[in-house]
Amino acid sequence: MTALILLVFFLGYLGITLEHSLKLDKLIPALVMMAVCWALVAVGIDHFENWFDSSQHALVEGFKAFTTGEKTHLMEETLLHHLGKTAEILVFLMGAMTIVEIIDYFDGFQTIKSFIKTKSKKKILWIFSFLAFFLSAIIDNLTATIVLISILQKIIHERETRLWYAGLIVIAANAGGAWSPIGDVTTTMLWIGNKVSTAMLIEMLFIPALVCMAVPAFISSFLPAFKGDLPDYEDDVEELSPYSSTMLYLGLGAIIFVPIFKVATHLPPYMGMMLSLGIVGIFAEIYSRMEFSLTNVTDKSHAPGSNNSPVHSSLSRIELRSILFFLGILMAVAALESIGELFHFASWLKTNTPMLGTEFHTEISDLVILMLGFASAVIDNVPLVAASLGMFSEGLDHELWHFVAYSAGTGGSMLIIGSAAGVVAMGMEKIDFFWYLKNVSWLALLGFLSGAGCFIFIRIFLT
Repeated sequence: MTALILLVFFLGYLGITLEHSLKLDKLIPALVMMAVCWALVAVGIDHFENWFDSSQHALVEGFKAFTTGEKTHLMEETLLHHLGKTAEILVFLMGAMTIVEIIDYFDGFQTIKSFIKTKSKKKILWIFSFLAFFLSAIIDNLTATIVLISILQKIIHERETRLWYAGLIVIAANAGGAWSPIGDVTTTMLWIGNKVSTAMLIEMLFIPALVCMAVPAFISSFLPAFKGDLPDYEDDVEELSPYSSTMLYLGLGAIIFVPIFKVATHLPPYMGMMLSLGIVGIFAEIYSRMEFSLTNVTDKSHAPGSNNSPVHSSLSRIELRSILFFLGILMAVAALESIGELFHFASWLKTNTPMLGTEFHTEISDLVILMLGFASAVIDNVPLVAASLGMFSEGLDHELWHFVAYSAGTGGSMLIIGSAAGVVAMGMEKIDFFWYLKNVSWLALLGFLSGAGCFIFIRIFLT
């Protein structure tokens, strides 16, 4: 039965990896994989010799001697436990996505365009790189990529030039998401899973992530694509909401408030995010009514049928597809964790992997974590981090988790399909896989290795 579950997981994983070749949304294999894996666990509950207690990070003693009823009851409790932990992540993400959509409803992100006054391609490269690096740490790398490429399309009209900028934005957004607990789904998973704290994550990863962004940007500034100035264009004058800048600062401030709320109250992060969403929603509704009465606008072009409610409109535009994909992945990995497979694999790693560089004070080598980074370029980093949560039992702010956050967060930049930011850039600019592989992947590789080396140096210095 275990072999069959592993086969289903492998086939589901393969379907996710080959999403573009199969022309099948990765949501579908993720959900099927989740349901079938847990169905096989339920049907074959008497065939498993071990059961893993994720709350204790240990195998359940005497599980083989349990009756069928006891095993079934334990399975139901385990399923509810994993569903609860997964729901914490999903509710958190839904709140963050909704706040971002509310900001966009009031054209908040368009105010960022006013910061860019220069025509120098090199200066614009650095401006967008730093914007992506810091913005992704606040609103997550996926959303930051969407926002910045949308702005890029209004500034640079030549598609070939935009492709280069889009590639560097992907690298910078993934690097920026790695050092923030709300910058990437994987770091959010580690943060909510009580593996990293906000302060230590920033302390350990800010400089490596900055190096990961700066090295490719520095090298690129000498490439022909970023030499010279942009031609003059006739700017299209857009009528922005009078509350665009207010909602931008209010929304970003509300998201930044979430880690502070967690530290102050010790409540799960999704509670702080729901509070932030509620506050932003109040101002959004008030400003929407004021705008309606002042301008006699009957409805927004991008919010049909929303009855002029920014909250209703924003809720209808969040990426529910991504939310369900994360549900499928996390719960499928939970099935493998529950039957003890991830525990046994972690034990095998600790016994058989060679040492490389400075110890983590365990037998886990740096090489394993670096390989996770390379794997995240081919395989979605969400299941990789989900698997690591079940494999390793190191405590809060252990160096292992910081390196996992860095490798999984930045390694995906090496291929255009290796990260959510890359996939969305690929869709928005129709970036060819092999064009990115030829022109940008080597830059991402140099950035990834430079940042990893910087992390190892910092870890040695601090210990």
